[in-house]
Amino acid sequence: MGLVRVSTVNQETRRQHDALDPICERVFEEKISGKLAVDARPALTAAIDYMRSGDMLTVQEVDRLGRNLLEGLIVLNDLFSRDIAVKVLEGIAAGEHTERSLILDLALALAEDRRRDIVRKTRNGLDAARLRGRTGGRPRVVDADKHRIIIARHLDGESIRTIATATKLSVGTVHAVIANAAAGPASD
Repeated sequence: MGLVRVSTVNQETRRQHDALDPICERVFEEKISGKLAVDARPALTAAIDYMRSGDMLTVQEVDRLGRNLLEGLIVLNDLFSRDIAVKVLEGIAAGEHTERSLILDLALALAEDRRRDIVRKTRNGLDAARLRGRTGGRPRVVDADKHRIIIARHLDGESIRTIATATKLSVGTVHAVIANAAAGPASD
């Protein structure tokens, strides 16, 4: 069996599937943070429940099991206690494992440390940008002119869909502008 994991729905899993699909009978995929507890990860839980003694769970890198040392160790202990092997294709823990080892524990600890480092660098970058007057997030698509146009067309009785088409905005964006205007003055 194989397990493919990425942290967000926007990330691609193709690279992991390319490695696992040819060698695994079945591949479970999840797009969820590896820092979460096992019971909060449906695909990992399904894979563990599906597997029987003598099976092997294959991952491309050990951090696909988790980026939280404790949770990763819980997964490994559960698998090994049920006589399920783990195969890691890449990284310092590459190979087949039937019991916990220092190298597996170290690889999980390094994965947690990398995750912590990414979070710290992201936070530092956002703080530095804030000090320069920048805030994160997507750029606004509705400037003051489009806002006025949307409200004027709405007051003229045009439908939200017609306004969206004319302004090249989504129906949801136009609806939000109208709803915010109805709720009170805009706060930009």
